[in-house]
Amino acid sequence: MQQEAITSPQFTTTHRIWSIIGGSLGNLVEWYDWYIYSAFSLYFAAVFFPSGSQTAQLLNTAGIFAIGFLMRPIGGWLMGTFADRKGRKAALTFSVLMMSVGSLLIAVTPGYKQIGIAAPVILVIARIIQGLSVGGEYGTSATYLSEMAERRHRGFYSSFQYVTLIMGQLVALAVLVLLQQVFLSEKELHSWGWRIPFVIGAILAITVVYLRGSLHESTSFTSKEKQQGRGTLKALAQHPKAVLIVMGLTLGGTIAFYTYTTYMQKFLVDTAGFSKKEATLISALTSLIFMLLQPAFGALSDRVGRRPLLIGFGVLGVLSTFSIMTALGHTHQFWEAFLLIMLALVIVSGYTSINAVVKAELFPAEVRALGVGFPYAIAVSLFGGTAEWFALKFKLGGHEQWFYIYVTICIAVSLVIYLTMKDTRKHSKIED
Repeated sequence: MQQEAITSPQFTTTHRIWSIIGGSLGNLVEWYDWYIYSAFSLYFAAVFFPSGSQTAQLLNTAGIFAIGFLMRPIGGWLMGTFADRKGRKAALTFSVLMMSVGSLLIAVTPGYKQIGIAAPVILVIARIIQGLSVGGEYGTSATYLSEMAERRHRGFYSSFQYVTLIMGQLVALAVLVLLQQVFLSEKELHSWGWRIPFVIGAILAITVVYLRGSLHESTSFTSKEKQQGRGTLKALAQHPKAVLIVMGLTLGGTIAFYTYTTYMQKFLVDTAGFSKKEATLISALTSLIFMLLQPAFGALSDRVGRRPLLIGFGVLGVLSTFSIMTALGHTHQFWEAFLLIMLALVIVSGYTSINAVVKAELFPAEVRALGVGFPYAIAVSLFGGTAEWFALKFKLGGHEQWFYIYVTICIAVSLVIYLTMKDTRKHSKIED
């Protein structure tokens, strides 16, 4: 409560809102750049991996997608340390600059026919850079938004991290829809049109560098009395329970999120038999509504607490995942697929809307960015980044339903954490 008294006179509501908007818009561009890889992989997979079936090509691009995720713990460690030592603002600016470099590399890299094995190698390097960037972005932006928000509206304001995360994915899908249905033919998209969104992403990221330069630094960082041990792994090791909670509560949520968002477009094409245009449109519509749900769930957590929402996601996720995925695999109706995915995303909103603030509320200021970003990145790399790889691997082996069971088990593990942890709204360390 003392910290609230310190920060309130310094930042007006206008200051807080502008800082949250600025931080969130940068987050949007970061995640747009990250998601266009997945959204356009149906078109550029054959450029970098020209031989084999469509599923095999997608498996190769999914493998590189997973490599990007494997770099996220390193990014979470490096950028979390940087944010806790030098400030949230500086770390946010640097992370979006790295994302721009990765997108530009993908945009200009020739295909396998032109430069051979160098093409997928450069693709890997680009995704490594982007993995480092997005690994640092999550922990720093979650920390910054949570610290800048007022205590009584912290769940609502911090939910905009996932609003802009989803909006980044939605903008990526919107670009894909426009290119598919308005500007380019199928042949042009496969040949060179898939490069356009990466160029757009690189340009947008540069503009965000300027935007983030005008942000206010959070008072939780500037007013810390503890100077030694900022952002070090040794200091983080003093909070082992919080670290394990972050990893445990992330496990089920991240695999459910990536299953029903990034992987779902491929699933609708490769398993359910929808056309690429239909799958893209379904993904865009469900993502739009999913995005709008986040502030509502965040505001609800400010009233009833964070834990009830997490438990609701865990229970409903365990009970419904297998049946929803099975039904999606057998439907050929546009609106039936839409409703099934929407049902899943409503359930997942119990996690996505508040996961950032829950993690931020677990750690003291001197290791908050590192504590949020590093263990989260480990969990999301092991499970979120490999979700579609496992799904495609099970499909190639003729056991696609094993993936549905795998997702259910992961959610069940997280449910145990939700049932045993304290409600961070009542036990927040942001006010310590």
